[in-house]
Amino acid sequence: MTTHSNHPFHLVDYSPWPLTTSIGIMTTMSGMLKWFHQYDIYLFLLGNIIIILNIYQWWRDVSRESTYQGLHTNIVIMGLRWGMILFILSEILFFVSFFWAFFHSSLSPSVELGMLWPPMGITTFNPFQIPLLNTVILLTSGITVTWTHYSLMESNFSQATQSLFFTVILGMYFTMLQMYEYMEASFTISDSVFGSTFFMATGFHGIHVLVGTTFLLICLMRHLNNHFSKYHHFGFEAAAWYWHFVDIIWLFLYVSIYWWGN
Repeated sequence: MTTHSNHPFHLVDYSPWPLTTSIGIMTTMSGMLKWFHQYDIYLFLLGNIIIILNIYQWWRDVSRESTYQGLHTNIVIMGLRWGMILFILSEILFFVSFFWAFFHSSLSPSVELGMLWPPMGITTFNPFQIPLLNTVILLTSGITVTWTHYSLMESNFSQATQSLFFTVILGMYFTMLQMYEYMEASFTISDSVFGSTFFMATGFHGIHVLVGTTFLLICLMRHLNNHFSKYHHFGFEAAAWYWHFVDIIWLFLYVSIYWWGN
């Protein structure tokens, strides 16, 4: 391991995690195909276990490099910031494709849809019930995560802990309500282009909520272990940026698919 360098950049040590994580992703995708075609979920679960184990060990190494070894200099952190910004931009374009598909069909419904939107036979959700509650929950979580950020900058450990805990709980509550909404849905992903665009857009958003909640939960654990300081807390900042992105995408989903598309 390199103990001294004459430059401010971080040249990472040899690591097995990119290779083993790739194996886990390949196993998960193969297991998903097997699950879809042969109704056998075990390979898919094995792939998920491999990915979770790799995530734990890879994130452990990154935390060690940044917190204890001091390898994340200002130049390295600037690179990480730009990496996170570009990643979020790519995620925005990912969701643009779903909105494009939705508006392409809803603004000018084809003959096959009966020239109606929503299509005949689709009973949509009431936008002023669970969807509105979920909107309030996510907006509240955006407030609490901002509260956490200000608490970190003020070196207020207890308030940062409380607000970050509330944010994680709100993220979990949102996911539970989304699952309940899916179970109560009167249509499926195979019910015309409405079902396809609805479940693809809201489903992928739900996956992003799960990822963001996990991200914030890891930040809470790191905070409790005193990994963050007033000046060095980019791990949390990245999670907060991601969570605000999730909030904004949900607002577009709520206004366009739940309310206007209804």
